[in-house]
Amino acid sequence: MKTYFNLIILLIIFPLFADANEQHKAADAPLDAIELIVLKTPSCGCCKKWISHIVEQGFEAEGKDFYDINPFKSQLGIAPNYRSCHTAISREGYAFEGHVPAKFIRQFLSEKHEDAIGLSVPAMPIGSPGMEVEDKFMPYQVLLLFKDGTSKPYAKVNTYEEQF
Repeated sequence: MKTYFNLIILLIIFPLFADANEQHKAADAPLDAIELIVLKTPSCGCCKKWISHIVEQGFEAEGKDFYDINPFKSQLGIAPNYRSCHTAISREGYAFEGHVPAKFIRQFLSEKHEDAIGLSVPAMPIGSPGMEVEDKFMPYQVLLLFKDGTSKPYAKVNTYEEQF
């Protein structure tokens, strides 16, 4: 059954990278722009705002709506305590869970991490990209997620400005 589910994920997710007509592109995106597929629910406004954030930072992104994205999160190895409202997947298969700032995605993809599956900002911290509320900000951590279900701190964001 797991193999069947893996096949379904491959058939749904990876062909999306080839469909450039539906992607949101930054106006000045370089040819080697980072591409992300963002799995989200149709009604989530903060997910759309987060997609705008990464596009403004030079990424290419396509939001893909599903009514239940938890099966994808489980298949990617994202434990429930690391989950948020959306999951972005890079061409390389790394997962970026929740409101991870673009600068940390770019940094992570430029590095090598043994047994890592990606990064997470669990929950939805006020003031993180896509979760802006007036001038409010709540410090948070970006976590490095591993295949064995563990994590470790990757970055600490103490101020709004540190996200960019």
